[in-house]
Amino acid sequence: MAHGTLPQSTTRADTRSQAAAAPALTLLLFVQGLFYFATGLWPLVSLDTFERVTGPKVDHWLVQTVGALIVVVGVVLLASALRRRAVPEVALLAMGSAAALATVDVVFVSRQVIDPVYLLDAVAEGVLLLCWLAALAAQRRG
Repeated sequence: MAHGTLPQSTTRADTRSQAAAAPALTLLLFVQGLFYFATGLWPLVSLDTFERVTGPKVDHWLVQTVGALIVVVGVVLLASALRRRAVPEVALLAMGSAAALATVDVVFVSRQVIDPVYLLDAVAEGVLLLCWLAALAAQRRG
């Protein structure tokens, strides 16, 4: 194994499964990665416009920290898409992020902590999660 590389699974089943899933999962990784990159970057580039849309925030450092973390997730998803490698760990990152962000949106809108505009993000996250579930189910069938 070369320095800086991780061991790769070499079973034929893994190779077939990754190859069969590549087009749908690659597209999903790209779409979600681009969405996360853009939305995470927004409060870093223009906190003022971000707050005009999402409402005023008390802790700007926290908003920007979350934005930076969402950018990192987006970059990982985009890198995976560009490499056409939908490994299980990256799929878990994508699905877990979508589920966590949707949950935060719904819980804190219902508690009136954040503006209802965040429900639009919850819907987008829900759609991403459903797409992942559908794509993974299709991969298992095929």
